Amino acid sequence: MTKTVNWGVLSTALIGREKVIPAMQKGTVSRVTAIASRDLATAQRTAGALGIPKAYGSYEELLADPDIQAIYNPLPNHLHVPWTIKALEAGKHVLCEKPIALDTAEARTLLAARDRSGLIVAEAFMVRYTPWWQRVRALVREGRLGEVHAIQTAFTYFLDDPTNIRNMAGIGGGGLMDIGCYAIATARYIYGAEPLKVSGLIDRDPTMGTDRLTSAVMQFPTGHLTFTCSTQLAPHQRVTVMGTKARVEVMIPFNAPPDAPCRIVIDDGEALDGSGAVAETFAVADQYTLQGDAVSRAILGEFPLEFPLEDAAANMRVIDAVFRSAESGAWETP
Repeated sequence: MTKTVNWGVLSTALIGREKVIPAMQKGTVSRVTAIASRDLATAQRTAGALGIPKAYGSYEELLADPDIQAIYNPLPNHLHVPWTIKALEAGKHVLCEKPIALDTAEARTLLAARDRSGLIVAEAFMVRYTPWWQRVRALVREGRLGEVHAIQTAFTYFLDDPTNIRNMAGIGGGGLMDIGCYAIATARYIYGAEPLKVSGLIDRDPTMGTDRLTSAVMQFPTGHLTFTCSTQLAPHQRVTVMGTKARVEVMIPFNAPPDAPCRIVIDDGEALDGSGAVAETFAVADQYTLQGDAVSRAILGEFPLEFPLEDAAANMRVIDAVFRSAESGAWETP
């Protein structure tokens, strides 16, 4: 009989209800067995809709459940570290939404708590578990693109509702924390290295105070990352990895559909109209299912966690450097 991990979910957050929980329920070794809200009726309603056996009216009750081995934490950014630490203290492993913390100092407190507990904490960058992103990294490592010296990333959407948590500056809202973090994480994933220095430019919403438009340039040991993210532009996503022999484009790099194939496009540039490009199409796969099972298998001891909490702290250091650079107007070192 296959061993499984029993997961509990802290809160009825939208991303959990609509994306992560249904996906994890399709997993081979992941079981979502409980959900908690600060309102019992809300928890019960969500549990009923999603077929989750247990509902709790407080997060503390969920953490006290001895049958739960791991916690998925999709709370707002300012609650990532406090409740992840509480989960660790209750003896639970944790998969926490990104970004892992509000800043590097807070990430360090989480690292210390993880070390004390001896448990697993993973940051929920689901894209790195997908076959299309793994293929891009393989193309780079195999030399199919030649020497990779540039990555360009765009990630934008339009959301100007001041009541949405993504637009609340005091709790870690804004474009860089919400979506710019993906550009940084995937560049670090592809280069297999940390940036040496960072230059950032930020435009803040005059009312909400959040960064509504952030662009950055980063120098890695072998190349550059340039990215733009925005919470107030027409929706767009694209990553282009450029080498001396060819480039590869990830067509829907971040919000990959769970019910349709995904594509990458490889182009050696011989035909500037793109007619020489070759597309690779991947079978339908839900990136949240893949992520959930990967973390569950690490919890079960089947293999080490590929992206431990140290990776999340490193990503946080780069985010902090972008913010510092936007304030100082100078290059900053993560």
